[in-house]
Amino acid sequence: MNGQSPFQKLSGSLDAWKKKSSGIWGIWMEDLNTGEKWIWNEKQPFVAASMIKVPVMVAVYRAHALGKLCLSDRIELRREDRVGGSGVLQHLSYGTKFTIQDLVTLMIIQSDNTATNLLIDRLGKEFVQETLLALEMTDTVFINRLHIVPAGSNKTNQITAKDMARCFRLLATGQAVSRDASRKMVEILKKQQWRNCLPGRLPPSDSEIIGSLPRWEMAHKTGWVNQTLHDGGILYIASHSLILVVLSSGLDHHQAQREINHIGKWVYDAYTQASR
Repeated sequence: MNGQSPFQKLSGSLDAWKKKSSGIWGIWMEDLNTGEKWIWNEKQPFVAASMIKVPVMVAVYRAHALGKLCLSDRIELRREDRVGGSGVLQHLSYGTKFTIQDLVTLMIIQSDNTATNLLIDRLGKEFVQETLLALEMTDTVFINRLHIVPAGSNKTNQITAKDMARCFRLLATGQAVSRDASRKMVEILKKQQWRNCLPGRLPPSDSEIIGSLPRWEMAHKTGWVNQTLHDGGILYIASHSLILVVLSSGLDHHQAQREINHIGKWVYDAYTQASR
């Protein structure tokens, strides 16, 4: 390691990659234990895609804390609620009722668009926008429900790497709504089923020794649409907690995924090799 910290080694890999990268990237890497950061285009706006679902989740828990709803409340799925894209609710029978808690889980771990819209309708667009302000995600723009754009509008939900990093940092440090709410939201993010981006080249998280701690855990959310691919969250590895946010646009989906895979592997290698 030649006296380098794990994050310094990671930064070297990212510096070399940055010089030859193509497309548009917004990146925020931060070791919460040491305070080290690697940042690039952190205020560049990107189409939010499904990453907007993370602050929507925070808005649900904030509404619960304010007494505006209960997580056990049930919402009925109507025919007109079903939208395409990710998720299973679009294929289920209308008339079925789901708890708000279950809808949050589906929104995050399966990126269910119908579940997301049901929650947005329950919260109200203005409350989601108020939550973004409460989180100080000042460059994030929330305009539309998922897969529904008002006639005559070409505006989309937008995020930045800086804002998403702030959201994940608040979750990691127990400051998103409350410590208990943050813990519950992180646990949902850990159940993410779309693992093909930042964790895509990582080895299995389970240790070979039964009962021992996992090699790594990641609480994260992906997002993709057209030539846009994102992944971001909290990586727990080698007794460190890292905020990783990687936003991309202008690349073929498979190329962007390969690049994000490489970035995740560089993080893993830098921290696991240092602990040997």
